[in-house]
Amino acid sequence: MAHDFNNALSVIMSTAELAMDGLDTKEQLREYFDDILMAAKRAANITRQLLAFARKQTIAPKVLDLNDNVESMLKMLRRLIGEDINLAWLPGSGLWSVKMDPSQLDQILANLCVNARDAIEGVGKVTIETTTITLDQAYCLDNPGFVPGKFVLLSVGDNGCGMDKKILDNIFEPFFTTKDVDKGTGLGLAMVYGIVKQNNGFVKVYSEPDRGTNIRIYLPRHEATTVEAQEDIRDKILLGRGETILVVEDDSEILSIMEKMLKGLDYTLLTSIAPEKAIGIVREYAGKIHLLITDVVMPKMNGPDLAEQLQSICPGLNCIFMSGYTADAISHQGVLAKGVHFIQKPFSREELAKIVRKALDEN
Repeated sequence: MAHDFNNALSVIMSTAELAMDGLDTKEQLREYFDDILMAAKRAANITRQLLAFARKQTIAPKVLDLNDNVESMLKMLRRLIGEDINLAWLPGSGLWSVKMDPSQLDQILANLCVNARDAIEGVGKVTIETTTITLDQAYCLDNPGFVPGKFVLLSVGDNGCGMDKKILDNIFEPFFTTKDVDKGTGLGLAMVYGIVKQNNGFVKVYSEPDRGTNIRIYLPRHEATTVEAQEDIRDKILLGRGETILVVEDDSEILSIMEKMLKGLDYTLLTSIAPEKAIGIVREYAGKIHLLITDVVMPKMNGPDLAEQLQSICPGLNCIFMSGYTADAISHQGVLAKGVHFIQKPFSREELAKIVRKALDEN
């Protein structure tokens, strides 16, 4: 269902983006397309949250310094919670590394800060803190589900309204929410829980009515060199240099949209609606094919099998896999192998342009 739903959203979002390109910024019609695009993005986000809770989100873990990555998010988080709420950042010293997908850390912080903001009426304070902690056997006996070991602790606290035991017992349930119908889906904390569990961590919540809330996330220590945190900046659209790309997608609407987007980015396009036809195209094509973009889930032959066959014809051919749902064919328990390029449907033209350029520049 996630695959089919995200395919439909891909067509809606991409068509809206392409339509907006030809419109003046002041045109009323552009506002309508903007509304369509925003609604589709909200629907896509709900699907991602469900996949995250089910631990079916495709991830590319990296070794991180949590302090660096939290600091790179602070500007955005301050905008998110508003000027009336003070955001305090208390980084621990000598922090150990953790291994997780940086985008998952962004999702955790954004959801916890939004919940903290909504729990505060008027002026208040949100505190983000990191430290290291070693859990022993005695602690784990008192906290079912925890295991002994060395962890990096990330906590987000607020001085808001707090929660009673009845609410606390249900906060990680999908679709459980205390907010108004138009204010939340009840998926934020469920997604946080799913992400933490997917990364072999634990979550503990402390809260009392009128005494605020503190959510503590324990992430396992990882001993390795960290990678540099990404700045919170929006990349400009990266254009092609006339390279030839073969796109294989069994959904004809998505194939048509992909062709339009990539041609608009100055790439030369070959397309196929079926894997077996794609093999014939490659055998007959006289020029060089620089990149393969293929759906993962297709009839008769999946994306990785197709890539393997095409790479036997064109050695060194790089590949980008795309799907609306994580597939064991390209990942193990949702974790991508090193060097595998993957883009989650639905995606924007900007996201597509970025990953295509990245894959091509590796050759």
